[in-house]
Amino acid sequence: MTQELIRSHIIPVTATVKSALDVLDTLSGRIMLLFAVDEENRLQGTVSGGDIRRALLRGVALAAPVSEAMNTRFTAVEGDENPAKKVTEGKRRHLHLIPVTQNGVITDILNLDRIKALLPIDVVMMAGGRGERLRPLTFKTPKPLLEVGGKPIIDRNVEILEDYGISNIFVTVNYLHEKIEEHFQRRNAELQQPHAEVKCVLEPKRLGTLGSLSLVEGLRHDNVLVMNSDLLTSIDFDKMWHHHTESGADLTMGAVPYSISVPFAIMRTEGTRVTGLEEKPTYNYFANGGVYMMRRELLDRIPKGEYLDAPDFIQSLIADGFRVEYFPIEGRWIDIGSPDDYRAANKLLS
Repeated sequence: MTQELIRSHIIPVTATVKSALDVLDTLSGRIMLLFAVDEENRLQGTVSGGDIRRALLRGVALAAPVSEAMNTRFTAVEGDENPAKKVTEGKRRHLHLIPVTQNGVITDILNLDRIKALLPIDVVMMAGGRGERLRPLTFKTPKPLLEVGGKPIIDRNVEILEDYGISNIFVTVNYLHEKIEEHFQRRNAELQQPHAEVKCVLEPKRLGTLGSLSLVEGLRHDNVLVMNSDLLTSIDFDKMWHHHTESGADLTMGAVPYSISVPFAIMRTEGTRVTGLEEKPTYNYFANGGVYMMRRELLDRIPKGEYLDAPDFIQSLIADGFRVEYFPIEGRWIDIGSPDDYRAANKLLS
C-alpha cells in the first residue's frame, strides 16, 4: 500500500469523534477502518463505524477525542514478527486490514480481502524450455508467453503467487529469453503498483529443471518455492507452506494424484505359480507435479553452471538422509506439454 493510501486510513488520536466519522465517510466503497496514531505517528488503536456507535451509546460526545472511541485491542504485525501467522489469524477472525508497524509506526497495511496469505518465501519459476512439443506455436513465442484464456500462462502464475502475498519472484530464461525479459519490463512499467518484483535470470546454457537455481541472487527468505512456469494449477500454497514447515521437511514436492485402471485380470504369482487373480484393478499413485518447496540452504548443493534435473536432485537428498515430503495437489493441475493440453486449457479458462 502506498504512503498516500496509508495516510487515508490514519487519524490522530486527538481528532474528534465527529471528524473520524467524516473520514470514514470518505472511505465509502472501500474498507472503512481507521488507525489512530499519537503525535509521533505510533499506532494507538483502530476506529470503525461500529466502535463509534458503541462509544456514542456509552455517552461519548461527538466533540470528544477519538481516543475515547477507539479499540485498543488491535492486531498488528510489529517489527520482525512472522506476518504469515498474523494473516492466518486475521482471516480466521474475519479481519479486513492489518497494519504493519516498525517501532509502532505504520509502514504498510495488509488488505486481507485481496490476499489469501502472506507467505515468507521466494519463488523461482523455470521458463527456459523450448516447448518443442507445442511447435509451431513456440517457434517465435516462448511457451510461458502462450496465452490461455487471453492471458499468458506465466502471468496467471505470477498473479496467483501475488494472491499469497509473495513479492520476490525470479524467472529463469534461456530460449527466446529476450521476449520474456521484455514482457516483464512492460508489465512492471504498466502496473503502477506491481505487487511482486519479477526479475529474469539468464541461463548461459541449458541447465535442466534445477541447475539455474545456482544463478539466482537476492533471495530473502528461508524457504524457496520452485515451479515450472507453464503449469496451470489451483494448488493451495498456504497449506503447502504450513505442511512444509510444520513437518520439518527439507523439501516438499507438489504431488498429483494419478490412477491407472487395468482392463484385465491381473495375476498374483510366486515364480511361475499363479496364487490368485485380481479383476480389473485400479492402482493409485502420486506423480511429480513440478512444484517444489525447499529450504534455502539446499541450494548450496547445486553446482554453479552445471546441468541438474529435479529427480536427480531429489534422489540425492533422499540418499543423504534429508527429509522429503509430498503435498497433494487438489483441484486443477494442467501441464501444458502438448497441443491437446493447450486446447483443453483454453477451453477450460476461456
